Amino acid sequence: MLMKTDSDMTAPAPSADDHGVPVSVKIRERVLAARQRFHSNDNIAEFIQPGELDLLLDEVAAKMQGVLDSLVIDLDNDHNTGDTARRVAKMYIKEVFNGRYVKGPNITEFPNAEHLNELMIVGPITVRSACSHHFCPVIGRIWIGIMPNEHTNVIGLSKYARLAEWIMGRPQIQEEAVVQLADLIQEKTQPDGLAIVMEASHYCMAWRGVKDMDSKMINSVMRGVFLKDPNLRREFLSLIPR
Repeated sequence: MLMKTDSDMTAPAPSADDHGVPVSVKIRERVLAARQRFHSNDNIAEFIQPGELDLLLDEVAAKMQGVLDSLVIDLDNDHNTGDTARRVAKMYIKEVFNGRYVKGPNITEFPNAEHLNELMIVGPITVRSACSHHFCPVIGRIWIGIMPNEHTNVIGLSKYARLAEWIMGRPQIQEEAVVQLADLIQEKTQPDGLAIVMEASHYCMAWRGVKDMDSKMINSVMRGVFLKDPNLRREFLSLIPR
């Protein structure tokens, strides 16, 4: 007869509904039924029902407990890691990957009443993400250039930071993150031109692998008049403090 260990008895049970179906399975089934993508950098908030995010946190904590067990950590007697599984689960669901599980921030848009048509630059905006290859931190800065027209929607400066935080709050690769942010800002503001530059340090290089602490990745997205007009593009890039 198999005897339960102390670790088996103390580990939280995976969250499930009355029929024993894990909440992650229910959410995945809804996504699949809608034929929607659910990659690591996709938002799936529309498929999560009220109360399910806390159940998902419970499920992730239980599975993380298993990971720690498999790493041969004495969870019953090590006072440093007794609550680590739940802390990690909370960090993923509620903090660093929160952009996957919650709807986008409410953004109030105003008409361009004064018909502004001069270059506007927002930044640097500090952004924090995690690489989807190793879940290591990606820390960097973003600059956003907007060339409005009389039909452009105007949003508050802080709202650009909120949109960036929502996009970056998912496992990402930098090249795709900048495109996602550009798509979102384009949709919200409808400018004549949009430019985004991101510079970031990747801890999958600094903490592991080659352990290079100084390398940074810089990439950009240019749309509309920024893509067509080299003088405007140069002006934007020259005004970014580096």
